[in-house]
Amino acid sequence: MTEELQQGTDEWRRARAGSLGASSLHEALAKTRNGWGASRANLLSRLVVERLTGVPQDTYQNQAMRNGIEREPEARAAYQFEKATLVKTVGLIKHPTIAWSHCSPDGLVGDDGLVELKCPAENTHLETLLGAPPPQKYVYQCAWQMACTGRAWVDLVSYHPAFPESMQLHITRIERDDNLIANLEKEVKVFLEEVDRTMEALLKKFPLEASLRAEAAE
Repeated sequence: MTEELQQGTDEWRRARAGSLGASSLHEALAKTRNGWGASRANLLSRLVVERLTGVPQDTYQNQAMRNGIEREPEARAAYQFEKATLVKTVGLIKHPTIAWSHCSPDGLVGDDGLVELKCPAENTHLETLLGAPPPQKYVYQCAWQMACTGRAWVDLVSYHPAFPESMQLHITRIERDDNLIANLEKEVKVFLEEVDRTMEALLKKFPLEASLRAEAAE
């Protein structure tokens, strides 16, 4: 089962290949004054390549992002201590009705909740402590996690160990918004239909590749 996969493993990466995840939702929906943002086309291309090959494509990670990944277990432990609760780790949960979409939450909390752990740079954590609202991309990410899991809330965590102990952990609870989820589901379907059309056009133009792909799937 994909839920039992360990995040970060090769098996987990392969299970996500070609599928739109919660953390990439903002890229699929990014717009400018003149239309869709460039990140949408880049994401679409990546998903097409992954579906054609079955091979997950590496995405760029800067040092801050790598630091965040390394600090995630520490952040989870701090959250569990603060909330006096246990977090159940999970691999990948597919959307119940929309194919080729999923989420990989940082943990399940009780019967109704989720936790999403962020370990940002000092300036971003400081802004959060001073009251900055969660970025829209994180709101979308949390909403999609609730869409995939059916859960009622997500605790969005910002954690940085360099601050004094009382300032290291900040928790923002994001409640389920069914109207937002419905709108996101509508937009995601449009995006994934575009991915499907691109796939169909490619495989029609390159039938040999289509044949090889069919053989590999058997």
